[in-house]
Amino acid sequence: MLISVLETKNHITQEVFLPEIKEMGVRLFVKRLDKIHPLASGNKFYKLKYNLEAAKQSGNSTVLTFGGAFSNHILATAASAEAAGLKSIGIIRGECPAEPNPTLKQARANGMTLSFMDRTTYRKKHEKEIIDRLQEEFGNFYLIPEGGTNALAIKGTAEILTDEDQTMDFICCSIGTGGTIAGLIKSAMPHQKVLGFSALKGEFIHQEIANLLQAHEIPSQNQYALFSTYHFGGYAKHKPELIAFIKKFKQATGIPLDPVYTGKLFYGVMDNIKSSFFPPGSHILLIHSGGLQGIQGFNQRFGETLETE
Repeated sequence: MLISVLETKNHITQEVFLPEIKEMGVRLFVKRLDKIHPLASGNKFYKLKYNLEAAKQSGNSTVLTFGGAFSNHILATAASAEAAGLKSIGIIRGECPAEPNPTLKQARANGMTLSFMDRTTYRKKHEKEIIDRLQEEFGNFYLIPEGGTNALAIKGTAEILTDEDQTMDFICCSIGTGGTIAGLIKSAMPHQKVLGFSALKGEFIHQEIANLLQAHEIPSQNQYALFSTYHFGGYAKHKPELIAFIKKFKQATGIPLDPVYTGKLFYGVMDNIKSSFFPPGSHILLIHSGGLQGIQGFNQRFGETLETE
């Protein structure tokens, strides 16, 4: 089991004290999943936990997965597979860069074999023809989808909430492939509402999450709501006000955020606190899903100075 093979740090739940939070009469807490492990951190830890166990039980010595050049999932898979005694292959979207970024360098350092796939082919990556071609090239492997979301990932993310979280009224998380919010909805108490903040541009996310919940037979009723207006231009895109917010939040609370997922989540939650979305007396829990490893590459690309700790 992944938990037994990775050396982990205990995550903590940290209350955030800011004037605007006190003014609105609510309490805000952050579940610091970024503290779990330096490389396989946040929600990726939970998504990979049972997938790597299944890979070992199936007799496969290799796992293969997909992701972009700055992917948290790629690096987490590399680190987790190495700790579990498995080989790993990362199929990277796009052309091979002349100089690998920090994410790819670290993935290679953790033993991952990197193979680059043109974007046209990458869009068809889950088709049988493409998988057969990859098996011809690399031999047998255990396939983990892009972002890690599948039934075993949801089984893992359903373990994010613990007994200590039962006092919370709202559970807030970022949305990428949907595996984390699905697990949270599955495990949330009847009195709790799960709020998802999409990091992707487009209203399609509403139907995509509904389909995911239906496919995995997760009853939802009115237990969740989605926000699709805090994407700041789309996936992995940003605007100056997002970067300014991340820096200000870090200075005020000591909590680092990334510009792809958690920065947008925290911005959205704070915006809704200020607009009185949350009733007075509410206890709000934000899931810090990690992703801090990508900040070094982001700073190099854009000349920024975001902090990772």
